[in-house]
Amino acid sequence: MLSPMPPRTPRFAATADTPAAARPLPWGWWLVALGLAAGLMLQLVLADRARLARDPAWRPQLETVCGLLRCSLPPWHEPDAFRVTNREVRPHPTAPGTLLVTTSFRNDARWPQAWPLMEVALHDLDGQALGLRRFEPAEYLGSPPASRLIEPGQSVIATLEILDPGKRAVAFTFDFY
Repeated sequence: MLSPMPPRTPRFAATADTPAAARPLPWGWWLVALGLAAGLMLQLVLADRARLARDPAWRPQLETVCGLLRCSLPPWHEPDAFRVTNREVRPHPTAPGTLLVTTSFRNDARWPQAWPLMEVALHDLDGQALGLRRFEPAEYLGSPPASRLIEPGQSVIATLEILDPGKRAVAFTFDFY
């Protein structure tokens, strides 16, 4: 007749007098917890990457992480980094009552960014706006841009045809959005 085996203590109920080989290693649990915490932090950063990508301090790290994980970042958006380098307003040579507005601007941002909306405003002697309009990139470039981003340092020439507001308009301003 076989003798009954003594009952075994489950691992979760191990006590101080349980042999060391039967106890789980405590540092193993810390490594698992650390790995899970790192995974959670990575998920939080990736979930909030659109907002964090607008921060110049975070953007390089996010580009590196997204390069490894093949995720996407929204284009950099810094309208104040567009600088008008030249502008000219003159009567249109072939269309009476129309002005030909030519301006060149440059992207002075550190990263490529989406093509901006260009706002042209006409002002009188008192600085009051007489007219204002925002133009899409296809309108001021004459056709849709060849690439969806304008590179850092890239200059662009924009040409617009607008109705002549008459002698009251003495100044033009250009802004980007």
